[in-house]
Amino acid sequence: MLGGDPQSGGGAEEANEIERARIAHELAAGVGGVPSAEVPDVLCRTCVSLLPAMSGLSVSVTPGDLDSGVVLCASDGVAARLAEIQYTLGEGPGREAVRLRAPVLVPDLTSARDIRRWPLFSLQAAKAGAGAVFSLPLAGAGSALGTLDLYRRTPGSLRGAQVRTALLVADAISLVVVALDHASPEGVATWLAGAEADHEEVHQATGMIMVQLGVRAEEALLRLRARAFAEGRTSMEMARAVVDRTLDLRDE
Repeated sequence: MLGGDPQSGGGAEEANEIERARIAHELAAGVGGVPSAEVPDVLCRTCVSLLPAMSGLSVSVTPGDLDSGVVLCASDGVAARLAEIQYTLGEGPGREAVRLRAPVLVPDLTSARDIRRWPLFSLQAAKAGAGAVFSLPLAGAGSALGTLDLYRRTPGSLRGAQVRTALLVADAISLVVVALDHASPEGVATWLAGAEADHEEVHQATGMIMVQLGVRAEEALLRLRARAFAEGRTSMEMARAVVDRTLDLRDE
């Protein structure tokens, strides 16, 4: 179980519905009348206010496969860095939440168990300033649309009520993403335009590395990520250097 409360039966269900209505009202009020391109940042700010126990959060979407996931919005630099670390390293609770289609709660990034699960992510996330991370999938039709990734600067578990609220916020974000995607011709694509452009550079750089080193796409991407990790940079920064021809992995 994710957490327990003394409420049960009809009382718990009623409390859930009241909380769901509150969250829906807050999100609707926040994004109402806001241009599509500005919705992600407004959405993040509103979610931060709904989850005061969190230090920050990000929302990522996974259009096709795990390697193509992009960050829709991040409340601060630490949240953005945590999302990018997972993309760069290819590991972490957010990626696992998408794979499992279930919440992945990490109350202490320094615990031996979680260091074994994600040795590189745990180290880099702690360096970025996170003590605990909680990743919740955004549910789509039979698949995960992406994740709501929360972090706290200090370790600690979530109480039952906090888990419930976080899950309801994730549900509401899922509905917002789906609703906006159907409401306009541009849909979520409007939000992703800039981020997708960055990730196109990663795909382009991967292709260039394949040619340079004579390796398959999977190994080329791993080489790019390994170089980014070794230099303390992001995959997108390294990809840009490859595309601009200021970096050639044949020189390693």
